[in-house]
Amino acid sequence: MRRMTRAVALGAVAAVAAGVLAVVVPHLVSGTSGSGEDAPPAVTAAGPPLRVSAQQAGIRVGTAVDSDALAHEAPYAAKVGSEFSSVTPENVMKWEAVEPSRGRYDYTQADALVAYAEAHGQLVRGHALVWYQQLPLWLTAQDFGADELRQILHDHITSEVTHFKGRIWQWDVVNEAFADDGSYRTDMWLQKLGPGYIEDAFTWAHEADPKAVLFINDYGTESAGPKSDALYDLVARLRKKGVPVQGVGFQGHLDTRYPAPRDLAATMGRFDALGVQTAITEADVRIPLPADSGEREAQAQAYQVLLDGCLRTPHCTGFTVWGFTDKHSWVPDSFRGEGEAAILDEDYRPKGAYAALAQDLRQARR
Repeated sequence: MRRMTRAVALGAVAAVAAGVLAVVVPHLVSGTSGSGEDAPPAVTAAGPPLRVSAQQAGIRVGTAVDSDALAHEAPYAAKVGSEFSSVTPENVMKWEAVEPSRGRYDYTQADALVAYAEAHGQLVRGHALVWYQQLPLWLTAQDFGADELRQILHDHITSEVTHFKGRIWQWDVVNEAFADDGSYRTDMWLQKLGPGYIEDAFTWAHEADPKAVLFINDYGTESAGPKSDALYDLVARLRKKGVPVQGVGFQGHLDTRYPAPRDLAATMGRFDALGVQTAITEADVRIPLPADSGEREAQAQAYQVLLDGCLRTPHCTGFTVWGFTDKHSWVPDSFRGEGEAAILDEDYRPKGAYAALAQDLRQARR
């Protein structure tokens, strides 16, 4: 999802990381604010951090990371390190950030995040190699021919994946390739290269780092329907051809105005049967403002539905929230009149959604 970020100095991130080391939990073994007048009493974060309970449940619990906040806000950095066992760069591995001009790569911010994760015993989900948004102007403003554009795509994927070889757990290789009706999204990649760009992207990424787990990632696929079916058919077809599609990400951007996807476990189970890993990759649950206690309860239940879908799917490896605090949520800028979508409020206090996830993780055994 789109959220712009300011430039971050590597030294600032390193300084924050060093200062937080003393307060984070020990290294985990690798395995797989607003408040209205009717706000409920504050939820206390009793019990172990989410990452400890998630380890016991057999999954990684992660968050998207705003690198600017990580560098400049100690409370934010402390929560990233203490609560989560995986991290996803919100913006700093996207094309416009790492290749601002053709052939000139800048991994400063992304390197800082990877170093922070390694210092805190966290795995990294790379996000995202091929997307139709957040592309640099040099790429979108010029009308490249198909052969040249294909070479540009090859070079970008190969360069970025090679740079991080051995340090990325999972890559979102192709992000949001489908429209809501199940057709391929009509973007630059499809128009110039045809649907074969998806197969190429996975092939090139695997060649650059054979050990990284390669995901296709999308939203609106949590329930049965044309988009979920189209994604399933594509993954089944590519795997039959031997294309290294190894994971399917279900973003999980929900809204309390609509029913939570109660059939998520069944939907994920279909993909599980194809032999791929699955994950909830971008969970948040937005609320129409001002929020009331009923909306907050619905939010907690929706988060539980997403986590339950993962826990009930044998090869679901992770549950990632798309930002953990309302202070740095992308939702208010993208959905007018909605917000409070995260599991912590603007003051980093746990909400009912946090408590619900913590309880379910503590009770889970797989």
